Amino acid sequence: MPRALQSASLSFGLVNIPVKLYPAATSKTVYFHMLHAKDGSRIRQHLFCEAENKEVSRDDIVKGYEVNKGHYVEVTDEELEAMEEAANQIVEILEFVPLDAVDPVFFEKTYYLGPDKGGEKPYRLLADAMKQHNRGAIAKFVMRGKEDLVMVRPYNEDHLVLNALYYADEVRDIQEIAVPKGPVRESELKLAEQLLKNLSTEKWQPEKYRDTYRDRVLELIRKKQAGEKIIAPKPAAKGEVLDLMAALKKSLQRGESNRAAKERHRKDVPRRKAS
Repeated sequence: MPRALQSASLSFGLVNIPVKLYPAATSKTVYFHMLHAKDGSRIRQHLFCEAENKEVSRDDIVKGYEVNKGHYVEVTDEELEAMEEAANQIVEILEFVPLDAVDPVFFEKTYYLGPDKGGEKPYRLLADAMKQHNRGAIAKFVMRGKEDLVMVRPYNEDHLVLNALYYADEVRDIQEIAVPKGPVRESELKLAEQLLKNLSTEKWQPEKYRDTYRDRVLELIRKKQAGEKIIAPKPAAKGEVLDLMAALKKSLQRGESNRAAKERHRKDVPRRKAS
């Protein structure tokens, strides 16, 4: 079970539900340290004061906000912590909205919410009510030095999750992205719809997918650690540029061939087991 990041309280009207926030996911990116190419020793960053022309320790550092070029207002960690404590760790629910009212482009990060001591029953009641009415709760919550706009929503059978949201002025207007306009031929549209139909499934299965690039990097590291000779893979050849109709037809043919191969394999498996 993941360790709770912090305790909080869901608040609406006169109702307060003690909850805990848990990380919903963790990155599995392969991280590298910087090494000196000459001797393989670790390269470390140092904190350097330009005015005194010397290194300083972390204990001598404070946060500063640049109000004008080269002019800063200093803010201490204690001042920021006091402001967070003043917010009292309350997830203040402002309104309930339909679950599909918030576009996924606004979702920044996800946390699991679990009931804290004394909050088990009201937590379950809120989760059930929101699920039955297909509603999510829009709220505000001060966390890690920022007042987040969040959405609390039902998840699975009896859990709640908290999605940190971007504010409206943080999401760029998609109209800034130029999209060429023009008529679409009916024949092209039908081929595209057929390709979409062939690749469609009724259920999202995230366990089917994994980061194969990370797997290859870890395999490379394993081989180098074992002293194996590494042969750099050749870059993939660039495919020929096809017109839209040719590309759609080729994609459909490839999909039909793959399905036929899978079907033959499925029929062959029982016979192999019988022998």
